[in-house]
Amino acid sequence: MAAAAVSSVRVDKHDLPTYHQVPETTYDLEWADLATLDLSTFDQPGGKQKLADQLFNAIQKIGFFYIVGFGLTQEQVDRQFAIGKEVFELPMEEKLKYRADLENGGYNGYKPLGLRELRPGVFDNTEIFNIPKCIPAYERPQPDIVKAHWDEIETFAKTIYSDVIQKLLTLFALVLELPEDYFLKHHRYDEKSDCHLRYMKYHARTAQENAALGETWVKGHTDFGSMTLLFRQPVAALQVRSNDGQWKWVKPYPGSITVNLADSLEFITNGFLKSSIHRVVAPPPDQANIDRLGVLYFVRPEDSMELKPVESAVLKKLGLKPEEGGATGFTAGEWVKARVAKSNSGKVRSEMTNEEILPGAPKAKYYD
Repeated sequence: MAAAAVSSVRVDKHDLPTYHQVPETTYDLEWADLATLDLSTFDQPGGKQKLADQLFNAIQKIGFFYIVGFGLTQEQVDRQFAIGKEVFELPMEEKLKYRADLENGGYNGYKPLGLRELRPGVFDNTEIFNIPKCIPAYERPQPDIVKAHWDEIETFAKTIYSDVIQKLLTLFALVLELPEDYFLKHHRYDEKSDCHLRYMKYHARTAQENAALGETWVKGHTDFGSMTLLFRQPVAALQVRSNDGQWKWVKPYPGSITVNLADSLEFITNGFLKSSIHRVVAPPPDQANIDRLGVLYFVRPEDSMELKPVESAVLKKLGLKPEEGGATGFTAGEWVKARVAKSNSGKVRSEMTNEEILPGAPKAKYYD
């Protein structure tokens, strides 16, 4: 939806209930050791290169890291949590008016609870509401709560693009010794791509339900695009798989965004920028009865970008060559659409290990 399409809708910002983040767990969990990049140093003399060096070292261990100094206040972030909370509290009849066309690879709009069978007779506990780029190509009907706060949603999304995404894409180019604008040219905001802002709600489960799922809500997987940004979520449930196959908890670091790399960057760098394997598990006991609300931003290349390996001196020095059956002959848009459709195909998720997405493309892998 274009901002002009909803300019007549106005409510006072104080009409939106204040959102308060829940307390962190008091349990001593095995937290992943992740690097933190301070993007506020990006424009300082030598700042970009220092951050690129830090990023290079971070991705040798795992494709997850934190960023701070990203140009948004905690109040702005919490406002998005508040909007998401209001969206999910709408009557189901209202939410279903905006249902995404998931079965055909579309995802903008609402995803109801229980579409995915995790184990025989046990279904997913997630509600999702996706908002695409704020450009005319993606104009679509929205609930009144979204229309009423469209201006700040648009500001939030565009600030993410200018103050976070563009900087990180520049750092990836520096890491690979490519022109600074290499990735920027394939992630332009005004062009069609599958980027979107997401409100996501994991509904709390009973102990019996968690036991039936082996305490795992979402199997280990990778994301579809270039990277995923997760704004601080205090309910501990996200885990990342380390290089030795161990699962570690991702700590909700104050004032941070958690970033994980995704498929597109792995494909075009011959596995150097690794698509991070992560999963969602049942929270610790002191958070077991809390619904887990999230605000995320998914960064994806322009639909037309062919996912083929880039020519990089760094990759040559490291001896990284395309794997047999690697990415070639398909675009970012085709990959995302196919993965969304496959993930909503009705297949029981516990039975999945390797899944063919597109002919000739790498298979999607799932991990327990």
